[in-house]
Amino acid sequence: MFNLPKSITSLVLAAALAPMSVFAAPHMQESEFFLEEVDSGDLPPVQERIPEDPLVVNLEDKGRVFGIQGGTLNTMVTRSKDIRQMVVYGYARLIGYDENYILRPDLLASYENEDNRKFTLKLRTGHRWSDGAPFTSEDFRYWWEDVANSPLLSPAGPPDFLRIEGELPQVSFPDAQTVVYEWANPNPNFLQSLAQARPPFIYRPAHFLKTFHAKYADETVLAEEVDYYRVKSWPALHNKLDNMYKFDNHELPTLQPWVNATSGKKIRHLFVRNPYYHRVDSKGLQLPYIDVVEMEIVSPGLVAAKSNAGEAEIQARGLGFRDIPILRKGEKDGGNYRTYLWKTGVASQIAIYPNLNFAGDVWRNVLRDVRVRRALSLAINRDSINKALYFKLAKPGAMTVLPASPFFEQANRDAWAAYDPDMANKLLDEAGLGDRDGAGIRKLPDGRPMEFVIETAGERQEVENALQIITDDWRDVGVKLVQRPLDRDILRNRVFSGSAMASVWFGWDNGLPQTYTSPSYLAPRHQEFLAWPKWGQYYQTDGEVGEAPDMPEAQRLMELALQWDRASTDAERESAWTEMLKIHADQIYGIGILAEAPQPVVVSNTLRNIPETGMWAWDPGAHFGVHRMDEFFFEGGDG
Repeated sequence: MFNLPKSITSLVLAAALAPMSVFAAPHMQESEFFLEEVDSGDLPPVQERIPEDPLVVNLEDKGRVFGIQGGTLNTMVTRSKDIRQMVVYGYARLIGYDENYILRPDLLASYENEDNRKFTLKLRTGHRWSDGAPFTSEDFRYWWEDVANSPLLSPAGPPDFLRIEGELPQVSFPDAQTVVYEWANPNPNFLQSLAQARPPFIYRPAHFLKTFHAKYADETVLAEEVDYYRVKSWPALHNKLDNMYKFDNHELPTLQPWVNATSGKKIRHLFVRNPYYHRVDSKGLQLPYIDVVEMEIVSPGLVAAKSNAGEAEIQARGLGFRDIPILRKGEKDGGNYRTYLWKTGVASQIAIYPNLNFAGDVWRNVLRDVRVRRALSLAINRDSINKALYFKLAKPGAMTVLPASPFFEQANRDAWAAYDPDMANKLLDEAGLGDRDGAGIRKLPDGRPMEFVIETAGERQEVENALQIITDDWRDVGVKLVQRPLDRDILRNRVFSGSAMASVWFGWDNGLPQTYTSPSYLAPRHQEFLAWPKWGQYYQTDGEVGEAPDMPEAQRLMELALQWDRASTDAERESAWTEMLKIHADQIYGIGILAEAPQPVVVSNTLRNIPETGMWAWDPGAHFGVHRMDEFFFEGGDG
């Protein structure tokens, strides 16, 4: 599946010279969904809505069938903020991964990459936002000059991926269809960043947002808008309405295949087809095939039951391995769906993250002792967890990349992951934790019992079940595990602030790195890696917030990440990856439990063009995004 080129140079040339399709635009067919508006003159005909050079998709080349427009697709999320998944699933990106995980122009007509220093982005002539306004380089200029570099709107300045060795790029806009980013030093991660599940959005609908920007708007009118929205200032109003990723402002124009048609907080949100979407099939039908996506917000515990009852045409989010039996039973009992088992792309299905930046001095020092982290890993009976929770279908082991990555080494997965309580006891004794209380629990250096508090998001029953097994395992070596379930946002804020001793989450989102993938997430560059939030904050804010990495191995990871950034050959990039993965395997920054557990994907029997064997991965892949949800369709057009 991961048939990727070895040379990043060939990858760039292939992407720049070969967009997703080389077909000329076919004779277009008007969508029945828009016929009434077109006939009344409220909407231009489809020939005038699409770009002069649309992205033409030949589905037969992809092993798919041409679809029929129409229907409503139902799916579910478990939090109101997760309507943003429509941006993930829709996966309209300047540059995106195709089904073989090769980068291709998407919103862009093409691009040129000169030595990873200069990137020339070419837009499609006649491309329009969902409200019909032109999509041009002015939308990029507005974001760069008036949003990203505005101290009032972006106090921290442009996003991190644009700052290379402390320097921002020179950005120019030669004409309406051209944007140029140029750095003094290489930025090899620029293109991959544009293809992320959560893209950086280096453009904005300038025509819309200018009406809420003091530089462009009438002062009196803007003051009235500020008062109407009940915010304190125009920057607060602008940021409130500028929600490209959150997707909760139904008035904000978009380039995604579906447009949010629901205002405010609702139980059900409707997303209707974008009349100006840039992708068409080679028979002349504008994508997406499906007219409406209806996203229902439900309690996490109801996702499997409602899927079993046939209330979702497609569903994977909110489902886990434990739900497979009930889903299979529903199929046999006449449920109008099938359950596919996809591979998962995360590095570990469950991973425990000791917080090396914990605010408590005693515990922080204990957790920074690699012998303690190794002992905690050795004391976990992974085979027992695999048998109890995954019917032995997952792969026990430490957190590392998956076999689909060229950097996979079995030795890294095996490192400190064998169940060996004797060795765990020995390491804890050597770490100065040999004294125990009457209950057999080890004592910390200050005399307190060694009660290791792990905070969870409380969203996955498999996590709680695994921690129950680990509780017994750790008690055998004198460590008391205490679970503390919290809301996801509260959990992350506590970790980022140093208030959480440890947390549990998935492993690295990208367990499938290739040579061209930046290893930035293996270095202390991001607070999102829950083992070193303060180190990540320090890097992300140029030292204004957080703490500088003060452990040799972490400092070495920073050096290697910089070496990858500056590398000019694949061999240099591979060398950096290999050493960074060995450091993680040796240092156990995240205690991986197991990986490669199948992900159930419920699909209606009438839904077509969904791969039976796919990859459920956040990045790269954007879950359904890389599989191109705009190409899914219903038999007969009815959903």
